Amino acid sequence: MAKKKKVAKKVKAAKKPAKKIAKRTVKKSVKRTVKKSAKVKKSRLPVESMVKIGEVTHYFPHVKAAALLVLKDSIKVGDEIYLKGHTTDFKEKIKSMQLDCTPIQEGKKGQEIGLLVKKRVRIGDSVYKL
Repeated sequence: MAKKKKVAKKVKAAKKPAKKIAKRTVKKSVKRTVKKSAKVKKSRLPVESMVKIGEVTHYFPHVKAAALLVLKDSIKVGDEIYLKGHTTDFKEKIKSMQLDCTPIQEGKKGQEIGLLVKKRVRIGDSVYKL
């Protein structure tokens, strides 16, 4: 019986965890991070030369439609528009337009119309006519 106890003590001593070796962390060079952050994405089209005709007031993701408040002029089916925002940057041809759930051919100043869009837009995105 004495032999069994000694063997059990030896097994417990062998199961002690080994000392942990501290991992060295390598710092990235400052030049790399500066170069990456210096790259700024430029917009595709010059917004300064275009006239803002509207602003997005709501987006419906299930039907991919945007509610648009017309601020200047008018928008017609077939017109090409440019949508620009913080993360939005694309142009599109208007295929469908609605006012109060009824299809229309032209949206006039002051109206809030619905447009089908191909990508997600955000509230406050600007709409320009091309």
